[in-house]
Amino acid sequence: MKTDIKNRADIEKLVNAFYDKIKVDAAISYFFNDIAKVKWEDHLPKMYNFFENILFSSGNYEGNPMVTHEELHKKSPVNYSHFNRWNALFDKTVDELYEEKKAEEIKRRAINISAAMMQKTLG
Repeated sequence: MKTDIKNRADIEKLVNAFYDKIKVDAAISYFFNDIAKVKWEDHLPKMYNFFENILFSSGNYEGNPMVTHEELHKKSPVNYSHFNRWNALFDKTVDELYEEKKAEEIKRRAINISAAMMQKTLG
């Protein structure tokens, strides 16, 4: 039986499962693996902090994801289909693992952040 997202451990489980999908996704994995050359041991803890902060207002995230995505876009153009794929994988991962109020909230917040990034990055 699925539960709601309750704490940091749940965030870590979600982020790990999500990025396991990202790493092998035919449509967008190359941004992470080939263009950005993500060092997962550094990236994942940042994402734990990011999502914990947006869901539980932990205040433990430092960084500017807008700048990161603008820099990535300069290296290899990002388009709406890339953002939409990211959103679809994120929602799918949340739905596979969790349900209820916080699960719906994190999906809604991720969509809103993605929309802001699309607007800023793509105009």
